[in-house]
Formats: sequence, structure tokens, C-alpha cells
Amino acid sequence: MSGTILIADDHPLFRQALAMAAEAVMPDARIAESANLATALAEAVAADDLVLILLDLKMPGAEGYSGVALLHAEKPGVPILVVSSADAAQGAREAVRFGAVGFVGKDADLSAIEDAIRDALAGKRMEPPKDDIIDPVAAQIASLTPTQLKVMLGVMEGRLNKQIAYDLGVSEATVKAHMTAILKKLDVRNRTQAVLAAKALGMSLIHA
Repeated sequence: MSGTILIADDHPLFRQALAMAAEAVMPDARIAESANLATALAEAVAADDLVLILLDLKMPGAEGYSGVALLHAEKPGVPILVVSSADAAQGAREAVRFGAVGFVGKDADLSAIEDAIRDALAGKRMEPPKDDIIDPVAAQIASLTPTQLKVMLGVMEGRLNKQIAYDLGVSEATVKAHMTAILKKLDVRNRTQAVLAAKALGMSLIHA
């Protein structure tokens, strides 16, 4: 088996450790590394042979589980394994809600990380949590396109439509159109309700 494994983490030494674990499981893999969410997204889009994403939750450009949501939206068929120092029970629940296939703590030993990588490559995934109250909202968030997620994150940061348009390199009318679609998908009436829905899923909560 060959292909590209993307490692997205802002700590160079931990990226090196993850690269060692990935190469132990898949010796022929090409390892791509990113230290922030923006370059991780660019690497993911550029890699046609991407087979796995190893993702830290907290790095520049990421808010809460937005990294998982954005990468999953860009590459829905590529497994995402979250490797984080966040609380394992809570982190795993939320990561799976946003599209990850698994979660392993940064305090795990190398063999445990290798096992998690092996499972992800083999198509195994954690069962999503059963929560009748939150899961429907999670599904609505998951239905947003990558651009809609970026607009949503801009709204959560309190940015105006014209500021979001500048950030994304699109027209203000395009941002308004995306915002209309977001409100419809989340089944809410205004920006404030949309932010509250996203916060309910932890998009604005930064875990370690």
C-alpha cells in the first residue's frame, strides 16, 4: 500500500514522532507535514493519493473541532485520526461527530499510536456517540461545504460579511449567499442562532 499521509501538528518534534509511527505502519508512504490549518487544507486538496490525515486539534487557524470539520468536508473519503492531548472521552466523542474515524491521546505510547494508524488505514472507525439531542445538529454542521464552514467560522469570530469576503477572496454577495444557505441548513433564522448551534457542537471551544 502506498499513498500520502498528512500530519497536521504545530509541534515539530511531535510531527517527527508521528512520522516515525506512520512509516512503521506504512513504509512506502509519502509523509506531508503542516504546522497550521491553512497549509493542512492546501496539502489535503493537492494530494490526490491521500490515504490518512493525522490531526492535532489545537494549532494555528483551528478553533475547537473546526479542523476536523473542514478537512472532512474537503476530503470526505479520507480517514482522519485525531491525535490530541484533549480529554480522551470528550475529545473522541466530538471528533467523531465532526467526521474523524478515531482519537488517540498524545500521551499514548508509540505502539498504541501505530495501532490507531493501522486501524484507520484498515477502515476501522469509532462508533459515533448516540445523543438524540445533539446528533441532529452535528449532522447539520457536517452538511456544510468547506466554504460555508469558513464563512461560519468568520461569523463566530464576529467578522462582518465584507471582512469575511476579503478573507476568502470572494464578493460580499457570495458571502451573503453562503450565509443564507448556512441558516437554511442549520434550520435557524439569524447569525446569532447559527453561532449558538455551532457552539453547541464545540466549534468555538479550543481543547488542547
